[in-house]
Amino acid sequence: MNRHIAFDRLHNFRDMGGYRSADGRTVAWRTLYRADSLGKLRGADWERFLELGIGTVIDLRYPWEIEAKGRIPEAQRFRYANLSIEHRPYDQAEIDPGIDPWRHLADRYAEVAEDGAEEIRQALEEVAEAPGPVVFHCASGKDRTGLIGALVLTLLGVGRHDVLADFALTELATERLTADWHAANPDRVMRWPSYGRAPAVVMELVLADLEERHGSVHGYLADRVGLPDRTAERLRARLLTAANA
Repeated sequence: MNRHIAFDRLHNFRDMGGYRSADGRTVAWRTLYRADSLGKLRGADWERFLELGIGTVIDLRYPWEIEAKGRIPEAQRFRYANLSIEHRPYDQAEIDPGIDPWRHLADRYAEVAEDGAEEIRQALEEVAEAPGPVVFHCASGKDRTGLIGALVLTLLGVGRHDVLADFALTELATERLTADWHAANPDRVMRWPSYGRAPAVVMELVLADLEERHGSVHGYLADRVGLPDRTAERLRARLLTAANA
């Protein structure tokens, strides 16, 4: 199956199914999606989105981002949750081009992992308890969405190589995300040449940092996030299927 779902205005919408878990099961297709801002859905894109049968939308953006850019159309149609996991906003276009970009991004993700522990727990619980297909998204579907995606796949027992590869698929959207920024900011200069990038090394650093501080990613989720075992079990029961299913 094709992991990437093509839209005209969305650039980073994809199905998280198909990854193999350590127990031999597979993440179910057409059940969990990750995306850039669903506030961009219009016309044919909207109809294409509705065809996916998604019932739960988890919006990881700040409330002020939603006010400025819009949330998913007809939000009342969905089980909608705004869970802003990032607490310290920063402007990626203004990052100093002289610093190590991947270490800098990993450090920002570490802030999100610590500051947003409560919202991260709620987001994972929403995924675990949703009655049907779920999509979670932020603005570009890269950083906040990337962190939640990596945590979900790790909880499902997906191998590290695939977790990192899933994160890095955003690289296929970088050019379009950058073009959107320039179109929206015609009077600004983008200082940071790594805008929109998502190489695997960023998430590799993030997960290594969590392991160093908490013993493992599972340790972080249990001790810092406070994710109950029953939620992790529910997540696996809902999203994993027999390999030949």
